Amino acid sequence: MAYFLEVGLVLIVAPWTGFWEHNLFVVAWPAGAPVLLSPWLRGALSGVGAVTIGAGVTDLVGILLRRETSGPPSAQIPH
Repeated sequence: MAYFLEVGLVLIVAPWTGFWEHNLFVVAWPAGAPVLLSPWLRGALSGVGAVTIGAGVTDLVGILLRRETSGPPSAQIPH
């Protein structure tokens, strides 16, 4: 769950920072720089990040709802 939230946040933010424009792939492969620096690719990666954050939030909500419905172990009455 935390992994999804962290990776999603990185995928949303990283393509739009200066780090993205000066990474190893852009510097080592100048012919691919136009593709890697394309707003379309950056937007697609940010979209994948948004979906990943959505998966993390869904997982977190599921965990929280299970915790609420089950209650603490001492509160459960054996049958």
